[in-house]
Amino acid sequence: MTQQPRVAVGTPQSRVDGRLKVTGQAAYAADHRVDGVVYAAVVDSTVGRGRITGIDARAAEAQPGVLAVISHLNAPRLAYRPNSGSNNPDGARLRVFQDDQVLFHGQPVAVVVATTHEGARHAASLVEVRYDAARPSTDLNSAPAGEADSYARGDADSALASAEVRLEPKYRLSRNHHNPMEPHATIARWDGDRLTVWDKTQWVVGGTQQELAAVFGIPQESVRVISPFVGGGFGSGLRAWPHVIIAALAARETGRPVKLVLTREQMYFGTGFRPAYEYQMRVGSDRRGRLIAMTHDIRGETATYETFTEEVMAPGQMLYSMPNVRQTYATVPLDVNAPTWMRGPGAATGVFAIESAVDELAHEVGVDPIELRLLNEPERDESTGLPFSTRRLRECYEVGAREFGWNRRDPRPAATRDGDWLIGTGVSAAMYHTGSMSARAYVRLNADGTALVQSATSDMGPGTYTSMPQVAADALGLAMSAVRFELGDSLMPPTPPHGGSMTMASVGSAVQDGGDKVRQQAIALAVNDPRSPLHGVRPEDVIVRRGRLHLSNDPTRGETYEQLLTRNNRPHLEIIGSYAPPEQQRYTMNAYGAVFAEVAVDQRLGLVRVRRMLGVYDAGRIINPKLAESQAIGGMVGGIGTALLEHTVTDHRDGRIVNANLADYLVPVNADVPDLRAIYLDGEDQHADPIGVKGLGEIVIVGVAPAIANAVFHATGRRIRELPITAEALL
Repeated sequence: MTQQPRVAVGTPQSRVDGRLKVTGQAAYAADHRVDGVVYAAVVDSTVGRGRITGIDARAAEAQPGVLAVISHLNAPRLAYRPNSGSNNPDGARLRVFQDDQVLFHGQPVAVVVATTHEGARHAASLVEVRYDAARPSTDLNSAPAGEADSYARGDADSALASAEVRLEPKYRLSRNHHNPMEPHATIARWDGDRLTVWDKTQWVVGGTQQELAAVFGIPQESVRVISPFVGGGFGSGLRAWPHVIIAALAARETGRPVKLVLTREQMYFGTGFRPAYEYQMRVGSDRRGRLIAMTHDIRGETATYETFTEEVMAPGQMLYSMPNVRQTYATVPLDVNAPTWMRGPGAATGVFAIESAVDELAHEVGVDPIELRLLNEPERDESTGLPFSTRRLRECYEVGAREFGWNRRDPRPAATRDGDWLIGTGVSAAMYHTGSMSARAYVRLNADGTALVQSATSDMGPGTYTSMPQVAADALGLAMSAVRFELGDSLMPPTPPHGGSMTMASVGSAVQDGGDKVRQQAIALAVNDPRSPLHGVRPEDVIVRRGRLHLSNDPTRGETYEQLLTRNNRPHLEIIGSYAPPEQQRYTMNAYGAVFAEVAVDQRLGLVRVRRMLGVYDAGRIINPKLAESQAIGGMVGGIGTALLEHTVTDHRDGRIVNANLADYLVPVNADVPDLRAIYLDGEDQHADPIGVKGLGEIVIVGVAPAIANAVFHATGRRIRELPITAEALL
């Protein structure tokens, strides 16, 4: 069978939605114009734990334009059914305005609805709430652990007791917040018993549509969610947070469409965070650095009212070859709002501890850090016994070492200087699982030779509006400019969450399937049409290029889509493409990378500056190298923040977040982002999904923080085991 040619996939295309964004024409959640809209402002708890003893809303209600003040005193009881499609299938989540309990500082305790945004904000400041307060438990270091998961193979404790080399490092990672550029916002409107919301969401169907249906006890089809643009998310939009419910509740109670936009401060206790972790390790090896055993005892934050976990254990089970592994992962219930996934969830945390410990071991046994990693490369996934679909980590090290100039490195710590600056280089492995879920996509080929593709996925910035037309264009045999892709509406075919690096694998495969089937419909129509130049030929001998069907070995024999469909009085051909991953996996599938960093540390002030970074990635087929480069730079910038700047600080007396703003919560700026470079290995993973991608949005942040921390050690000879690395820690 002749292979349909690829023309668009693999080429560096610019974002088709770029002009809309830079000219301000892209409509984000709060930008949609809805007739008769009024405004909501949330009143937040000022205590970290306790119960509400009274609410005085009289001053707020007396303000001009105020329509309602809603709290647990007058709110209706909501259904809060379990939601099998969300991240809380058992129904455990914060239930807004349903009782007088305060579970964390900043919890919504009331909402004011007014005819203007300013009026709602002012009236909210006038609501007086009285509490019977208790001291909250918010310190991971002193709180008792709750639920725990465990894993073991071999006998790690016995192996460690007899190991020639033993290390017992303990790592601490601070809480991080997502801080996307667009604040979280929702507009809600009821039309009878039907609800429409314009929402900032990374999961149109499961995250927002299903959750609203579950909370209000209405059929899922009675909720429509619209989200054409998302101004950054990093995981914070993967679920419907309380403000989404509040907007819908306020709209139903007032009978008016309601717009609710969170302030930057409210996002720190309203839309999740990467939890803080304590990660105790024990590492045993022989004197050459061959790993014998590791133990991982992990403690991570969660909320008292729901349990959050992530795949923090996976890297320790299969990143390196060793016969003996023991892990425990305990969640610590605290009086905080619920954590959630943040870019590189689980893997970024686990890999930091493991790659820091491996670097410590390399120094202890006197082996080059790359050589030690290569010495311990596994042949298969030792946690499952399954083979790897592809694992080109050795090649990542080889290419990275050559391009970075690793051979010029003086291995001695604190041996390289540039004036007052100590110079160091570090390396880290990176891995992130290749995931996919069932997805569908509508594909329509029009008689004029253009195509429309629709899917209910989101786009928070990786370029979905651009990459999906590339896949569709090749499947249909069209120029990319002839394909229009629409997303972000629950009326479109359902998709999984826009996170976990699974959008291209899942939605892209559904688009590929739909495009292939529509192309095959057109070919079948042509070969069975006596008036077609292709009548009677074998369908497998026909390919399509730039909208023209022709024999693969005779390009002169053929016709265009437009000619074929017009002659047959067909306004269009259409189908719902679909993809579902196999129920039984025969391979372990991951994206991999090797991250290299060079830092300079001021020996008098302790300031750390990243000078250059290189990431080399095995991420399967790269649909758009230009977008992939952008993703890598973004991931590296996020990793720099984790390593050197980002730290959510809590006042444990009352649970207040002290630095809930962009002045005090530090994120990287231009001066912190130097020479960043990414290389993607050419190839594909034929076992992962029909289009051969492995996912690249998450992998590009994993490994950045340990590479920087290892470079800091090489520069100074001081091992800092707590993130972020501060000047105080180095002085």
